[in-house]
Amino acid sequence: MSDWSQLVRELGQLGSSYDVLRRKYTKKLANYTKRNVICYYSGWLQKPELRGLCAVNDTDKNGLMTAINGLDTARGLDLILHTPGGDTAATESIVDYLWGKFNGDIRCFVPQMAMSAGTMIACSCKEIWMGKHSSLGPVDPQFGSIPAHGVLEEFERAYREIVEDPRTIPVWQPILAKYPPAFIGECKKAIDWSNSLVADWLRRNMFADAADAQDKIDTVLRELGDHSVNFAHNRHLSMSKCTEIGLNIKALESDQRLQDIVLSIHHIYFHTLSSTPAFKIIQNHNGAAFILQAQQQVIVGQMPQRPQMAGQPAPPPEQQNQDVLPAPMEPVAEDLQAEG
Repeated sequence: MSDWSQLVRELGQLGSSYDVLRRKYTKKLANYTKRNVICYYSGWLQKPELRGLCAVNDTDKNGLMTAINGLDTARGLDLILHTPGGDTAATESIVDYLWGKFNGDIRCFVPQMAMSAGTMIACSCKEIWMGKHSSLGPVDPQFGSIPAHGVLEEFERAYREIVEDPRTIPVWQPILAKYPPAFIGECKKAIDWSNSLVADWLRRNMFADAADAQDKIDTVLRELGDHSVNFAHNRHLSMSKCTEIGLNIKALESDQRLQDIVLSIHHIYFHTLSSTPAFKIIQNHNGAAFILQAQQQVIVGQMPQRPQMAGQPAPPPEQQNQDVLPAPMEPVAEDLQAEG
């Protein structure tokens, strides 16, 4: 007969049915590709009220550190990505971290959507796997919901019309007055920053061996980075469109078994995000996971022992397989910060 503490440990190892299925299919993918697998999922579609917390941010680095710990990085990485985008600075830091760990041997899988900063992450990889149902998005920076390109266009139009006809000053004055000091300059810097990041990442990885690398980069930046080309930041760019603009796109449909496994992973993550308090999950093929919930932070380690967070004392043995660590998550206030 198992005593109480033994049963607690067994329950912790088994986890919920969602945990079991996520581990099953991510492990199946790793066995098929012979590569490391990390799933990086956000639940902004299921929990739109938490969109700010679902975005790419610096907290995600801790999740990736948890997922990468103990992996044989020489096997490369297959990153399964589903995100609305987020903070440009955090995105740059995450890409640099992944590059440093895997030396650029990263394939990005987009089962449904990797928008904005998610597209920037995808562009940093050597290839992007998409299906006919998948979408990337424009990478033009935003300040909240305000497109930086749109601000510059509006300012340039105001300047032109005022020079041509000073009588338009009363019309433009209240419009321009809504912008804080130095905002025009910040918009220009945000655009230059975003474009330079994508260009550098494409040059060092996806287009590293291309003779016409600069021409390819210029085309991608024009198609992804110019608000006047895409008209809306949330525009969905299909696999065929992404192939047309020159990105190194691989079709999931070209390998039916691979597509079946990837979509199984995608669907079980959607079930988890829809039916549990979780709004962000970063998990590897061995089961090590970093899960953010509406009111809790969950760390799940590789069985049988989960790794401890840095600086956190180890729990007593009878509690070592309990996965919930109270960590209240407060909504963050939005400010004028460049996002992809």
